[in-house]
Amino acid sequence: MTRFAGGPAQSPGFLLWHATLRWQREMTATLAPLGLTHVQFVLLACAWWLESHEGAANQAGVAAQAGTDPKMTSDVVARLEAKGLVRREASPDDARAKVVRVTEAGAELARQAIEAVEATDASFFAGVDTGVLAALARYGER
Repeated sequence: MTRFAGGPAQSPGFLLWHATLRWQREMTATLAPLGLTHVQFVLLACAWWLESHEGAANQAGVAAQAGTDPKMTSDVVARLEAKGLVRREASPDDARAKVVRVTEAGAELARQAIEAVEATDASFFAGVDTGVLAALARYGER
């Protein structure tokens, strides 16, 4: 049983799930030619932004900025390092922490990927009511 007259397909959560799946497919298609997965893009872009605006961040700072699990972040950053997009260095402040530094190639790829992702977002969300976008921002803060 459902409280939705049109059936469970009218559930806001179900609708959001389907929109998210479609958006993820768009992101995958956008980033594939650049050789990045979506999570690789997010972590590279976050590391690049943090380094550009606040100085190099450690992996925990990159994970916090991205909203990702620290262990998963470590695994993905290792893959980005293997691609030559970032370097991990011992933190001078904490022997347990790794500072993430974006390489020149990583910075260039981050700029290209951000441009591509923003264009895809603009197309995907064209015509979406600004109230819906504001609601997404509020839910993202929780």
